[in-house]
Amino acid sequence: MNHFLYFVWNPADGIEIPSFTLPNYLLIIIIASLYLLIELFAFYKAGKERKAKELFKRAGMTLLLVLVSFLFFKNITQPKTFGPFDIRYYSLMFVVAFSLGFYLMKKIFIRENEPVEKLDSLFVRMVISVLLGARLGHVFFYDWEYYSKNLGEILLPVRFHPEFEFTGFQGLASHGAAISVIIFMYFYAKKIIKRPVLWVLDRIVIPVASGAIFVRLGNFFNSEIVGDQTTSPLGIKFVQDAISKNKAVDLTGIPNPKEAYKALTTDPQFAQTIEDIVPKHPSQLYEAFGYIFVFVILFFMYWKTNARNKQGLLFGTFLVTLFTVRIIVESVKESQGGFESALGLLSTGQWLSIPFIVAGSYFIWNSRKQTT
Repeated sequence: MNHFLYFVWNPADGIEIPSFTLPNYLLIIIIASLYLLIELFAFYKAGKERKAKELFKRAGMTLLLVLVSFLFFKNITQPKTFGPFDIRYYSLMFVVAFSLGFYLMKKIFIRENEPVEKLDSLFVRMVISVLLGARLGHVFFYDWEYYSKNLGEILLPVRFHPEFEFTGFQGLASHGAAISVIIFMYFYAKKIIKRPVLWVLDRIVIPVASGAIFVRLGNFFNSEIVGDQTTSPLGIKFVQDAISKNKAVDLTGIPNPKEAYKALTTDPQFAQTIEDIVPKHPSQLYEAFGYIFVFVILFFMYWKTNARNKQGLLFGTFLVTLFTVRIIVESVKESQGGFESALGLLSTGQWLSIPFIVAGSYFIWNSRKQTT
């Protein structure tokens, strides 16, 4: 029997913004002002060669927006209440990941003398490829048995059976995202930037590695992808993993799951319930920690060595290091399902990581004779 004092993890869903009230006319002014600022920024970035009439055109569009908005409000002084809103930590982590990625790629493009304007299309392709690939990866690699019978739910954030429910996109698989990013970057390289696809992949993996850190932190906030049970001092009691929302409501008698979870961890009468929760490895944090090293290695190689001049070296290093971390962490991670029961020996995530490591090793070896 161990005597460790385990950390109890019961995070809020996100940052709650209380409700607020605005009169309709003020709401219209705010929207119009934001629109004008965006248009002015676009005008400024376009360069001095644009004539002054372009500026008046944008101001005119803003005025038109205001006039049209007035038509939709019968009483312009009528107040409108908004909120409360929840900014979910998982979504916030995605925003941080993509924002930091955009910043890093901008620095890279400047160093490579590439037009920064081409980053817009790259950013759009990255968002689409990551989300679409991660979703399809989960569907086909981990839960095809269910989705083969519910095809309509594959690309929709809802569940139709046993009853209609808005679930959001709960299943996202990083292996699917990796495959999708490679495909999308191939077309970006050929159609937009006119560079070899390996040139793009060698550089895009730097922000991808940084983004992977925040995605795993988002998983930690969601109490998902937890590790196996453990008696080590690293174990954490994941309340929301051990106790479902319905069970939390039943135990506390509180109809609001958020408040029910809060009561479980703060009310002394539920102390035994929390005591009975078995600690598990915080595998999300292990993985995020490993990805920090992956990012640091790639960042150093690009900025401090000549690795960027060897096609495929950075991309290959990314594949080998990141998916090696994945294989190691999978050994203490709770089963995510998939085809592991059919193949045995390794988990689904480990089986899927092996081809990426093999491919990465090839690119590293091949980079010795290929230079840009």
